[in-house]
Amino acid sequence: MIKKGKANRYTEVYALGQHICMSAHKARRVIDQIRGRSYEETLMILELMPYRACYAILKLVYSAAANATHNKGFNKTSLIISKAEVNEGTTVKKLKPRARGRSYPIKRSTCHITIVLKDISLDEEEEIAKTKSYKLELRNI
Repeated sequence: MIKKGKANRYTEVYALGQHICMSAHKARRVIDQIRGRSYEETLMILELMPYRACYAILKLVYSAAANATHNKGFNKTSLIISKAEVNEGTTVKKLKPRARGRSYPIKRSTCHITIVLKDISLDEEEEIAKTKSYKLELRNI
């Protein structure tokens, strides 16, 4: 569960991908490259990186941006990735048949990826409003 403060509740949108069939270590390698970047820059990075995790992360970034525009009415150009995290999921355990009636265990690890987008234009408007109210208070004193 993502905890949100009162200030961030109106400016953040997230997308969550669960049980993605890849190790968390391999997904973190890609996530570390895009954390804190703008939406457009993230798309360019993910399309050009040669890792398999990029496709799943690209779909999540698209989904989070679609959530932002459809649910909150945000502009895609003013979105940045404020949080991106990868957690380990369940491990799927299978048995592979081997010679002489033996079996060999196969462990397929999964991960949960969370992408949180933040609209920086709303934060800038709040800061401008705060400075204006502060200047008015100074004039009244």
